[in-house]
Amino acid sequence: MSLTQVYLGLGSNIERETHLRAGLDALATFLVDIRCSAVFESAPVGIKSGPFFNFVVSAYTDLPLMELDRRLKFIEADNGRYAPDRKGLPLDIDVLLYGDLAGNFDGLVLPRAEILKNAFVLWPLSLIAPDRVHPGVGKSFATLWAEAQIDQVLAPVAFEWRGQQLTPSNL
Repeated sequence: MSLTQVYLGLGSNIERETHLRAGLDALATFLVDIRCSAVFESAPVGIKSGPFFNFVVSAYTDLPLMELDRRLKFIEADNGRYAPDRKGLPLDIDVLLYGDLAGNFDGLVLPRAEILKNAFVLWPLSLIAPDRVHPGVGKSFATLWAEAQIDQVLAPVAFEWRGQQLTPSNL
């Protein structure tokens, strides 16, 4: 069984802690060696809503890309993402990187463009994988974050999952 390293972006702006913990618990049923970045609060981008909590997860999977994406959609649905009466975004889980794949895979474009556009993706990614090189740009995520000129304000927030504090106090 060959494992592929994946990076996922998670976000929520409704019952944020509840939905993000539920998402992590669901991911833990089929991903191994889950590591989480610090959690950040940010203003919404592209929608009118309350502030989001966002972070990045690194893990390994034996699932093919499209099966992984399908399972992520099920987790989102279980948390009310597609409910007709929802107000906001209970849970969003995006594949940011899947191994070193680059390109369009049945509409799923990797690496995900939001990595370079949104501070709430790039900063956590630079913390969890500082030396990893962006497959399309050829620079490490730490370098990309240091060079980023993204006009978004992020605030680290205390967040705990399974007894582990995800956000260090020195951020």
